[in-house]
Amino acid sequence: ARRQRQMCIRDSIGAWCATFAAGTGAEEGKVVKVSANGTVSKCAANDGFCGVVAAMGRDGKACSVQLSGLVRVPYSGETAPAVGWNLLAADGNGGVSVVTSGGHSYLAVEVDTTGKTMTIML
Repeated sequence: ARRQRQMCIRDSIGAWCATFAAGTGAEEGKVVKVSANGTVSKCAANDGFCGVVAAMGRDGKACSVQLSGLVRVPYSGETAPAVGWNLLAADGNGGVSVVTSGGHSYLAVEVDTTGKTMTIML
């Protein structure tokens, strides 16, 4: 029998990360913004985001933030994202949402409407 092949996007393809001090609300897997010199913090709703926390330091005072490459992020909001270019901003809960103004344009290469996640190029 012939097997069907599906496109499979792995997390963190081409990832480039940098270390920052972990500010208020920075958590692994959540989008963050630069909040002070060398520090990232949780985004509020409609904030622009610089990347996704890839790992937290053992003491919680530092974190590695993925600043480029493909990354999977949760999404929320009334408008579902589509494969292709989307105008996105932080949703205030560690994920992203599609916005009509503000935000930045990101390329989505995969959208999982069941799991409410999308893979974007940072």
